Amino acid sequence: MGIQGMELCAVAVVILLFIAVLKQFGILEPISVEDGGDAEVELSSVRHQPEGLEQLLAQTKFTKKELQSLYRGFKNECPSGLVDEETFKLIYSQFFPQGDASTYAHFLFDAFDADRNGALCFQDFVVGLSILLRGTVHQKLKWAFNLYDINKDGYITKEEMLEIMKSIYDMMGRCTHPTLRDSAPAEHVELFFQKMDRNGDGVVTFEEFLETCQKDKDIMSSMQIFENVI
Repeated sequence: MGIQGMELCAVAVVILLFIAVLKQFGILEPISVEDGGDAEVELSSVRHQPEGLEQLLAQTKFTKKELQSLYRGFKNECPSGLVDEETFKLIYSQFFPQGDASTYAHFLFDAFDADRNGALCFQDFVVGLSILLRGTVHQKLKWAFNLYDINKDGYITKEEMLEIMKSIYDMMGRCTHPTLRDSAPAEHVELFFQKMDRNGDGVVTFEEFLETCQKDKDIMSSMQIFENVI
């Protein structure tokens, strides 16, 4: 698989697995015509209170009814209002029984944990979901860049990208045929930097990442695939 294929794989894995987690939690249930004021009241009664409905409407691209339905599913499965990292990893492990998804789940958990408090609340889920499903191309690419930028210093290094690639191979590699070489993650990192590191300084900035992705028709097409999931 070439670098373009790995980029698309990474984008798809992020979105598909996050959707799978939400479905596992019962969050992506069909929106009932009966969903109404009850959920709006409930939004202020959970132990770890999410932002008010009006603020979430401003922060996301979901409608009032969609937010109410999403919250009802979240509350049913997470009565405390929080999901910790171990629970998040457990959910991911169910989808990759032949691999080890724990490291990738850790990176993904960190990307959603906006306030860095070690737990995901409803607004973490719904704001992340809004970006992945209905955000602008710029927002989606910024989110992906933040996932790869492990230490959040504004740059992607080869060491960081290698950790991400290894985590993807750990999660999926044993399910591939033929079996991937041990050197495959490092080879993909080199290809990634050949394409993304436009000034050759050994790190990838968001501006470089954005410019390169926006010129790739396949990556741009992948940004639109999941917009109508809910």
